Amino acid sequence: MPNIAVVLKEEITRLARKEVKTQVGPLKKVVAEQRRTIAALKRQVATLERNQSFLNKQEKKRLGKKPKAEAAKGVRFSPKWVASDRERLGLSAKDYGLLVGVSMLTIYNWEKGKSKPQAKALAGWAAVRGIGKREALKRLELLEG
Repeated sequence: MPNIAVVLKEEITRLARKEVKTQVGPLKKVVAEQRRTIAALKRQVATLERNQSFLNKQEKKRLGKKPKAEAAKGVRFSPKWVASDRERLGLSAKDYGLLVGVSMLTIYNWEKGKSKPQAKALAGWAAVRGIGKREALKRLELLEG
């Protein structure tokens, strides 16, 4: 005849396992759903990062193309315009020169009227002349990075 203590212990264990199973079952379903959601979000983030990388490369290519000297035809130049445009954008001569494609010293010389831009540099200046602050900062970030 089995020992009553052993039988009682086994029955308590069985009932405890059954109760734990009923309590943990819904939680397992929630955890599984959250894991699926996390996996989907990770895939979405990876896709967005790939798209952003692609767009950054395309933007760098677009900004990396130097304007052709022919684009400078008909563009008028004034030292005052260089200074006022640089001031309007709130850029240093170094940053403005980076946007135009010339050195900081060249920008200073243009502003003082000591020199005038050659056709290639004039085309670069004409390309930068009409942009706004946000666009200028975006271009600088891409050129520096």
